[in-house]
Amino acid sequence: MGASRSVYALSFAMLLMFAGLGGCFGNENDVQKPLADSITVMPSSFTGGILQVVSIQAKEDVSVFVPYLFKQSDSGLFQNGTIVDIDSGEVVELEILIPPRTALAVFLVGESGRDVFPLRKANESWGEWYDRGGHEKPDQGSVVKVLPEYEGGMPWLEHQNSSGSAAEVKGIGVHRPMASGVDTEDGGSHGTGLVNGLETWNWLNRITDPTPSPLSPDGMQGYHDRWAGQGNIAYEEAALFIRDELESYGLDVQIHRYSFTDTNGATNPEAYNVCGFKEGATVPDEWLVFGAHFDIAPLIAPTAPDLGTPRGYGTFTGAYDNTAGTSMVLSVADAMSELETRRTMVFCFWSGEEGGKRGSNYWTEHYVKEEHPEVTVTNYVNLDMAGVNWPGNMTPSDRVGPTDGGSYPAVKDHWPLRVYIGPDENESEISQPGMVWLSAWIGADALALSQDLAILNGELKQAWADSGQAGVIINEASTARSDHASFQDNLGTVTAGFGGLVDGYDCYHQTCDSLEEMEYWMENDEGAGRENLVDSLDIITWWATMMFLHLDAEPVLNVYL
Repeated sequence: MGASRSVYALSFAMLLMFAGLGGCFGNENDVQKPLADSITVMPSSFTGGILQVVSIQAKEDVSVFVPYLFKQSDSGLFQNGTIVDIDSGEVVELEILIPPRTALAVFLVGESGRDVFPLRKANESWGEWYDRGGHEKPDQGSVVKVLPEYEGGMPWLEHQNSSGSAAEVKGIGVHRPMASGVDTEDGGSHGTGLVNGLETWNWLNRITDPTPSPLSPDGMQGYHDRWAGQGNIAYEEAALFIRDELESYGLDVQIHRYSFTDTNGATNPEAYNVCGFKEGATVPDEWLVFGAHFDIAPLIAPTAPDLGTPRGYGTFTGAYDNTAGTSMVLSVADAMSELETRRTMVFCFWSGEEGGKRGSNYWTEHYVKEEHPEVTVTNYVNLDMAGVNWPGNMTPSDRVGPTDGGSYPAVKDHWPLRVYIGPDENESEISQPGMVWLSAWIGADALALSQDLAILNGELKQAWADSGQAGVIINEASTARSDHASFQDNLGTVTAGFGGLVDGYDCYHQTCDSLEEMEYWMENDEGAGRENLVDSLDIITWWATMMFLHLDAEPVLNVYL
């Protein structure tokens, strides 16, 4: 997976290198050299997925558009790109978050004092933009330089609809190193950077560890039996583990207990939400929330594995639903806790999702609206059932069945990784264009997904079929089967979530939902199951992290409010 994209980006880099030679074979005094040749970017190659200090030195007066997240040197806050004027002989340094999964970074160069530069399409890479001549004949929107966020800061950027004029391009190769001592089959290709899929997999492996432990309530080294409600001691132990981990990141951790009144009027004790807070530097009453449900489907009607499907309802482990999402939130919280943001970051682990989104519904209705009416939740990012999806590509050829002895139904050749966005008012139209645009912008280039990506409207199954069953889809959803619904319905918040295969996964809400089973489903002819799973977790963990940083700088608000 990804080989064709890497070759494409490297060929683009070669094109840029040779383009810089244009005009050098005649009389040098008669030929004007390209402006892009007047800047030197160091280092000469970038390390993907890290914050790296990049210097840009100019041999003549130029303006340079930097289209990447970078950390402001004095405030420590992240900014969504800039346009900087550089005088002849001057060196400008920026600490840039180098795109993690692309093979190429670009800088656009123009005459000194230039304020407007063209943009690529949201769903194409910079390489594709260049290859089709977008730098010579811009046909999309543009960015314009405006006043800095604060005195002495780097110029801020605003989008505009007009395309602007041609610009020159400087390309720099990007290489992401393997994780030390980890083979490709075990996820080493996606094991380095600010966040990475291997770290997420390690959390997933730790929480689902089935090694016997007689002193634990669930009898395991991991944290199994996380059924919310009824004072479940196994859930309590697991939630305290989450609390301690968040506290080790330096977050202010709060536990929010609540009860639930059923249809008969009886009050049932629920487990609790665990949330870690880091106060924002400039607008602390605006909260940016990142969450996953920590509870798993309660064991109601188990059946013997040898009976095959359909099985009874419930799971002891819940690896896919939703230890995977839990693991991603832990990975992102760990990394983001070291960074400064304008808005207050909140990392939440919900209980009671399987019973009807009770934990997130309580939190939004009671904790936010009643206890903190001064707070605005600007955006919410949800992680639920992510990982069993593209780039896995299982076919039913010689599969013998799941690891607990059951049998598989016929399965599709592949299934998409889905980015779902809401609230959605009309299936035939894009209701939240800002979030759709941002999702595509990050995925297409920084994650090198442009050739596998589709933005879908209308009835999802038909739209996916019409797209040729794209590997990665972005769509708005009028229905919400997870905790993002609580934020949309109760607060009017624009949300984005990440997920994979649901109803077609034979171990959905079943005792066979284990890490081993997830890897089994992710095997294909192009990669081992663990390799593909780590790859998928890497995509989603990075996508969510970069959205968090972009949304801190520029929230996407509900167009209907």
